[in-house]
Amino acid sequence: DAKDFSLPISGLLFRDLAARNCLVGENHLVKVADFGLSRLMTGDTYTAHAGAKFPIKWTAPESLAYNKFSIKSDVWAFGVLLWEIATYGMSPYPGIDLSQVYELLEKDYRMERPEGCPEKVYELMRAC
Repeated sequence: DAKDFSLPISGLLFRDLAARNCLVGENHLVKVADFGLSRLMTGDTYTAHAGAKFPIKWTAPESLAYNKFSIKSDVWAFGVLLWEIATYGMSPYPGIDLSQVYELLEKDYRMERPEGCPEKVYELMRAC
């Protein structure tokens, strides 16, 4: 279930969960790498400084709007990561310019179910 997703380090916001930062090892064990954007939270949210840069296509709408991050932000990115996996590594929001992503998300746009993606997996993506 999407709400049960969490990284193993309590209080850590990853803020850059994407296929490019996942390493797959023996027995398909996935390890998250590149903690450059990660931050430890002292409360329920972390507020980024003005002008901070984020991977737009993986960043939750509320984080793009207010620079505020929470575990929910990482759950959003997990949903985008699932989409990447289902499309064998395609970049999210294909054909959509970075400058349009936030505006579309605010209008409740969501990516379509990838071809061949099981409905249950797509439901999990959408739950994120």
